[in-house]
Amino acid sequence: MPLYKTHKTNLVILAIIAVAALSRLVPHAPNFTPITAIALFGGVHFSNKIMAYTLPLIIMILSDLFLGFSSITVFVYLAFMLASFIGIQRKTMTLGTVLSGSVSFFVITNFGVWLLGYPKTWTGLAECYTLALPFFRNSLLGDLFYSGVMVLGYHFFQKYYLRKAN
Repeated sequence: MPLYKTHKTNLVILAIIAVAALSRLVPHAPNFTPITAIALFGGVHFSNKIMAYTLPLIIMILSDLFLGFSSITVFVYLAFMLASFIGIQRKTMTLGTVLSGSVSFFVITNFGVWLLGYPKTWTGLAECYTLALPFFRNSLLGDLFYSGVMVLGYHFFQKYYLRKAN
């Protein structure tokens, strides 16, 4: 692939991610955010895999400066790194990729919530995950929505902008 086309492709990928990232700062339902979709999308599309891992973390850190950090921030960031890994390994955005990212985010972050705020019993663990189900619904809906918009946006630019770059 010629260098100028790679550069244009990366600019399109960054532009799509930037628009999605800005949406985290507008009012939204709890957990209806673009970050898992960004991590998956970056993992799939960036040829620079370091960028795929660091960009979601940079977006989170910058937005957390405005929105606030939480006690489970480390677990949240780890979940996004795993989402990037899933994107890198799968190499395509499919329903399975998005579901894998959503479920792994749910499992990792709520494990952190359990460790930091619930009795360390099977009952405490079950209660933690049960009470988190409404947030998982919003997270899954957000991941599906933002992943779909990002994939469609990328295909649009690929068809009408990147192809003309040849």
